[in-house]
Amino acid sequence: MGIVETKNLVFEYIRRDEEGNVEGITRAVDQVDIDVKQGEFVAVLGHNGSGKSTLAKHINAILYPTEGTVWVDGKDTAKEENLWDVRQKAGMVFQNPDNQIIGQVVEEDVGFGPENLGVPTEEIWQRVEESLRAVGMYEFRRHSPNKLSGGQKQRVSIAGVIAMHPKCIVLDEPTAMLDPNGRREVIRAARALNDVEGITIILITHYMEEIIHANKVFVMDKGKVAMEGTPREIFSRVEELKELRLDVPQVTLLAHELKKSGLKLPDGILTFEELSAALGYGKKK
Repeated sequence: MGIVETKNLVFEYIRRDEEGNVEGITRAVDQVDIDVKQGEFVAVLGHNGSGKSTLAKHINAILYPTEGTVWVDGKDTAKEENLWDVRQKAGMVFQNPDNQIIGQVVEEDVGFGPENLGVPTEEIWQRVEESLRAVGMYEFRRHSPNKLSGGQKQRVSIAGVIAMHPKCIVLDEPTAMLDPNGRREVIRAARALNDVEGITIILITHYMEEIIHANKVFVMDKGKVAMEGTPREIFSRVEELKELRLDVPQVTLLAHELKKSGLKLPDGILTFEELSAALGYGKKK
């Protein structure tokens, strides 16, 4: 069993009128099976309303399954006695960093989580330093979060989760409210945590460029997993992605159009360097 696994996961939102009578039921997640191994970088893609954020909230036990099961590090998230362990093992970073930052000083904010876990004071400060260094924010430790950019705030949010020593971090559209520089900062930090610290990363996003370094990609549509594979396998299916109302990286689309016009190019080109090499424009010595 992986660090995160779902089996036949179903979640339904129930709408009620003022008297509490059921008005309608929306199935947001529909028979989803995923298996994430420890140390993987996994991306979950989908347009708005595809069910990807609802799925993310199950991994941290913010939501419980209507049907099926979710396991985090072998623990069933629906069992109340597992809640503490599940939320320690799987940390969550949300879309808006202002909703997660509560401290007046960066280092105090990062130390808030481990303090609630009852970690001894000396170890808290050690964790705060390690976490801020891991996301490249140590030099801002005594700054007010209000003075930081969006990307910096999101990195502080990630540091606050790291300080609780999770095995897995779920990033629920962490760059949706950021400018391109902020997006790059956050994704770079997430990749470093995965590469250097070995923390499992589950990235929920609709930005295609953010997933090219993932080990595995799940594409969701209407609550179901519509596609699954490596980034290269997923981006080899340009027409299917378009049908799911998803964009593809510009370089992938360019390579796809060149291939349609008759050029012999491999499927799933992910970077301009790959396209350049495929076209025979290697670096000159």
